[in-house]
Amino acid sequence: MENQEARRVAVIGGGPRGTSVVERLIAQHRDLGPGAPALALHVIEPYEPGPGHVWQTGQSRLFLMNTPCLYPTVVPAGPAAADVAASPGGISFDAWRTRVNDGLVPGLGDDDLAECARLASRDFPSRALYGRYLAWIFAEVVRQAPDGVTVVHHRKEAVGLRRLEDAAEDDLQDDDEPWSAGGWRILLDDGSRLHADDVVLALGHLAATLTPEQERLQDVAARHGLQYWPPAVPADVAWARLPARKTVLVRGLGLNFFDAMIQLTEGRGGTFSPMDGGRLDYAPSGREPRIVAASRRGVPYRAKASLDTYIPRTVTLRFCTPARVLAFRQSGVQPGFDHDLWPLLHRDVLWAYYTTLCRPTGRAPAAPEAFLAGLDTALGLEGPAWEAAAGDAVARAVPADLRLDVEALAQPFARRRFADGEEYAAAVLAYLDADAAGSADGEDDPLKMAIGAMNAGRSVIKQAVADGGISDSSWNAELRGWFEPLVEGLASGPPPVRIAQLAALVRAGIVRFVGPNPSFGFDQDEGLFRATSPWVHGDSFTARYLVEAMMPANRVTTSLSPLMRTLLEDGTVRPRTLMGEDGVPVTAAGLDVTLPPYRAVDSTGTAQDDLFVIGLQLSSVQWGTAIAAEAGAPLEAGGRTLLDADLIAAALLERAAN
Repeated sequence: MENQEARRVAVIGGGPRGTSVVERLIAQHRDLGPGAPALALHVIEPYEPGPGHVWQTGQSRLFLMNTPCLYPTVVPAGPAAADVAASPGGISFDAWRTRVNDGLVPGLGDDDLAECARLASRDFPSRALYGRYLAWIFAEVVRQAPDGVTVVHHRKEAVGLRRLEDAAEDDLQDDDEPWSAGGWRILLDDGSRLHADDVVLALGHLAATLTPEQERLQDVAARHGLQYWPPAVPADVAWARLPARKTVLVRGLGLNFFDAMIQLTEGRGGTFSPMDGGRLDYAPSGREPRIVAASRRGVPYRAKASLDTYIPRTVTLRFCTPARVLAFRQSGVQPGFDHDLWPLLHRDVLWAYYTTLCRPTGRAPAAPEAFLAGLDTALGLEGPAWEAAAGDAVARAVPADLRLDVEALAQPFARRRFADGEEYAAAVLAYLDADAAGSADGEDDPLKMAIGAMNAGRSVIKQAVADGGISDSSWNAELRGWFEPLVEGLASGPPPVRIAQLAALVRAGIVRFVGPNPSFGFDQDEGLFRATSPWVHGDSFTARYLVEAMMPANRVTTSLSPLMRTLLEDGTVRPRTLMGEDGVPVTAAGLDVTLPPYRAVDSTGTAQDDLFVIGLQLSSVQWGTAIAAEAGAPLEAGGRTLLDADLIAAALLERAAN
């Protein structure tokens, strides 16, 4: 029974971020002891609380995470938990998996038990299993809630949010919820209403409007009897509707592509089997479509390396350290990404690559010790002179085909023309085989270690750029403009097995590639979609089916969420505005918020003390908001989303006590 005098907090969104807020509230409430204010927590989530939408426990187990078991957590765990209130369910995913294998987690199905049994810490779990962990954490946290805290899950969608004093009088006449003079009225999708004193927006991925080009393709499909499949959460897509043995154009070679690929192949009865040399063979079922894939780079994200740690053991950041990167902020200087931050990380990436290359593996340059000594001296130079000196050291000792051009990795086939599709397919297959071999080599592969350094530095840079840490123009044009696509394509890729499987599908003739910088349009003569690349001569592909292999855009102004649209229209929230390089204001993707604990700012510029934001809608003040918290990492770095939840919980409890 809810205490009618309790402070009512609504958490809108019960996925991982909402779960973290609930967990932090309960942990801090327990820490305060008997004097803590009574709380009534209302979690509004149309799916199961914990997994939410993306991590549904009933989705196909062919959908894999792109991080290994050892990485993710939704609660402070390990060394990171020492500085915050102890969690009532404080274990990471990998610790939970171990507990399952020890028979300490009741109520799981045979599929969950079997998957846990075959996974090691370095392996990549299914998203369904991670969802099971999230559901368990939510239930365990609620079970251990102290006296004075109640938690109610509303399996509904919030479609409206207004202050009680702003709500129409007739809206309140039939409202039988207890309410005080202030607070919020939340409208749910079944027409019911809920009152809350404070609200946390933990909305996660939201449906979005299409771009003008996507709208054009959708309109073409409607007028000519074709099928256009817009961006979507992969678990929501009815993959079985795509017909066997027909050509399907798939735009996007990021993580969502691999979900489409595996559903349309192994998901239809095809089988992969190992071959000599570590490659895979694919035996078709005959029910696969012909997949024609395309992206701007022309190749998929690179696979993760096969490691037993998230950051390679041999990678140590020497230049892009928290002390050096955060020194700018501490001294009151706002750095630029290209001018100040990238040169530090660039040094670490080069050092990781060339020190790995110089190991006795048969690929080392002549006189490796002398080369590394010279490179070390060059990297240590202050100012822009370091880059030319490092280039000279490399040019003297390293053959051209072994040198690393980091920024060129974003466009592996840049300005390279191909005579036809067969030549391009052969080039991509060689690229895939090399990438799979590099992943298998793990710590011994120079490129994968360079990527490992980039991944390690990404966490440090995340701290530096958050909350206005770099200028608006640097954020837009540099960090988000070129570095984000580069690091995502290199460090945010799929499990190694997916690249090996894709190579097998290319050899089996199931998958083809359009080429870099593709264009998609409508062929009037054939009445079909057509995809072409300016870099692949005389080859194009037509199909009745075009699938966008990507998530809906994370941009609040294009959201189709009834709640977000209402909040923006009412002026309850507003998008953040950044200043472009030319001095013209640019509307950013995320909401305008205060400094942590991230209170929403309304259309008048006023911060709202009782409305908080966490997660993807913070993308204008944080970089990498979609990345899960890293188990054991410092909360201000790899566990930043947990720190956000902790600060919001502290603010809510302070409000409840006053």
